[in-house]
Amino acid sequence: MNLYSEHYVSQKAERFVNKIWCLDNSIGESLIENKLVLPNGCFNLAIVSGNAIEVHTSKNKYEMNEGIYFCSQMTNKVLVNIKPKTKVTIIQLHTWTLSMFPKYDLSNFTDSIIKINPEELPFKVQIDTEIEILLNTINAYFEELATLHSEKNIIEKICEIIKTKEEEISVSEISSAFNSSQRLLQIKFKNSTGLTIKKYIQILKFRKSVDQMVNSDLEKLKLTDVALYNKYFDQSHFIKKFKDVTKTTPKTFNPDSYFLSQKR
Repeated sequence: MNLYSEHYVSQKAERFVNKIWCLDNSIGESLIENKLVLPNGCFNLAIVSGNAIEVHTSKNKYEMNEGIYFCSQMTNKVLVNIKPKTKVTIIQLHTWTLSMFPKYDLSNFTDSIIKINPEELPFKVQIDTEIEILLNTINAYFEELATLHSEKNIIEKICEIIKTKEEEISVSEISSAFNSSQRLLQIKFKNSTGLTIKKYIQILKFRKSVDQMVNSDLEKLKLTDVALYNKYFDQSHFIKKFKDVTKTTPKTFNPDSYFLSQKR
């Protein structure tokens, strides 16, 4: 059994859900420790069954026993220890998904995890739900949400511009595109995501550079190339930003210590 696996929702539901991924130590007899997760600009709903998973964020240490947890945006690497007989199923929500539920103010909620009552969720999830049943539930709910909200809101549009723009875009350019004040856009974005627009851009740029490093031959692809391709000023600027998140340099970065997205 693979410790890490990924599962994909329908094309229509994918507007709101990036993927579902699992950390499965349910038949394991020993602790899996010191595994790392990098920020990626997504929220996560974590369903923990069995014993517990221990998570260290930049703010706190969390002992996540059986239950359902909401994980905010992460801005630094996260360390996880998975206890024996434990399975964690994670629904990864796109940055803008929570903006569809304006009653949530996430402006001061980053690098944090809270346990939630399953009854608070807009769809029914059981702790021991099989992945096929979970996928059906998620697809049904988010496909309906996509139909109800055929028009993209301002948060989704901002993220779309940032993701599709080949050149790095500034907050002033984004505000001009929407004919809106920078301050108003920043407030709306932070209330819905917990991040400033600038921080979100930085996270996406960082993940893009990591994915490029992992999926390339670094002996042939120099760090300078990675830095310039991903719009860092120079190699030293890239190294500094890399260390801010991972606490290590690109040269000493070990992908085997991390749970990284699989290539689809």
